[in-house]
Amino acid sequence: MISLTPAQLAHVLDAELHLAAGATADDVVSGGVDTDSRLIEPGGIFVAKPGEVTDGHLFVDEAVANGAAVAIVERVVAGTVTQVVVADAIAALADLARHVVATVRDAGDLRVVGITGSNGKTTTKNMLARILEDEGETVAPRASFNNEVGAPLTMLRVAESTRFLINEFGASGAGEIAHLAGLVEPDIGVVLMVGMAHAGGFGGIEATFEAKSELVRAIRPGGVAVLNADDPRVAAMAPIAAERGVSVRWFGRGATADVRAEHVEVTADGTRCTVSVTDPGSADGLTASLHLRVLGEHHVMNALAAIAAATALGVSLEDCVARLQTVELAERWRMQPLGSDRVRIINDAYNASPDSMAAALRTLAQITGPEQRTVAVLGAMSELGEYADEEHDRVGLLAVRLGIQRIVVVGPAARRMYLEAIAQGSWDAEAIFFATADETYDYLMGELRDGDRVLVKSSNSAGLRFLGDRLGESFS
Repeated sequence: MISLTPAQLAHVLDAELHLAAGATADDVVSGGVDTDSRLIEPGGIFVAKPGEVTDGHLFVDEAVANGAAVAIVERVVAGTVTQVVVADAIAALADLARHVVATVRDAGDLRVVGITGSNGKTTTKNMLARILEDEGETVAPRASFNNEVGAPLTMLRVAESTRFLINEFGASGAGEIAHLAGLVEPDIGVVLMVGMAHAGGFGGIEATFEAKSELVRAIRPGGVAVLNADDPRVAAMAPIAAERGVSVRWFGRGATADVRAEHVEVTADGTRCTVSVTDPGSADGLTASLHLRVLGEHHVMNALAAIAAATALGVSLEDCVARLQTVELAERWRMQPLGSDRVRIINDAYNASPDSMAAALRTLAQITGPEQRTVAVLGAMSELGEYADEEHDRVGLLAVRLGIQRIVVVGPAARRMYLEAIAQGSWDAEAIFFATADETYDYLMGELRDGDRVLVKSSNSAGLRFLGDRLGESFS
């Protein structure tokens, strides 16, 4: 974070300042900011955030023991640390993030990129960060820091030397992306897709469209909207960009996209394709061969989005491709190869939506050779609301139509996948159901054999990512 004094913090946050004994309002504070007392380092700022289970004010002493110089609190806590007292700690976190980014932007050449979409945000963020980090100091979210706490914490890692800030914006309802993106007014906004992920929370696919389009509305005039030309709902955001004085840079598989992929070939060691790019501001085009080592054809679109954003920032296609080819893993628990060549486990159980579930199943079918066997271990997709039953049915149907040879469904919330697979003719142990991950593990340890290719896929709440890890260790 940039250097600030307690007096400046209090002014920015319109807060009451309580100085610790021996401290002054002009002391310089330049450490990091966090809401987790365990992660505070010497000179840092601890934000005492009230939570659903516990209260950050109970951990101020622990933060001080770890070196906190200042605590942002909603009430004064007895102790030996300077405290900035605010009405709302989460709102203060956002206000401080806005101030830090604006200060660095005004003083230098900081460029801000925002990324949203129903699927692919974290992968695209990691790919873009890999491209930009060789251009200059780049700040990007850790893991999936994309909510009202995680996004500001990412912004607060910006320093005077930072050249690029990448933000990942998630949401569970209307107005959340508008709020988060409004803190930084991105120079570039990337919208990946509008799908069924979290549709239950939004109230339907059209409400999801409105929520994701909030990023386009937040791009600063003169900026660039990077939009998916293959998704009609994302493409429909172009008029919103025009209203904002924002240009559009298209990515996709079609011939009209500014950044597009052709001749896509999916194998067990990644995806190969030819990437064509139209230079911004001209009709000239460039092409390059890309070997994307991250498993899954669907990640081609994430790579195209990253290339579209990076080339809009002035990075050459050659450099984009060279750097992307060094990326071996999108993120832990996202199409993560485990096990061995004997039994390959693909652990993709951090998030799941109808779109990502379908993409993962297709990848499993594509990378499995004729002498190998496909095994899909599937758990529930969360946050689908009234669409949950029909979308789980669709996954069971797709697994059968793709010819998945063993369909293993885990957990009561996912049972409809199993029932649909049975209804579609997948019986005689081709489809099987278990209530728990432990039962599933015991079954698979006796069932899996040499040559099996095993996909483990579910939403985070189903907990199958840990089952994937156990299987990976067992067959490594």
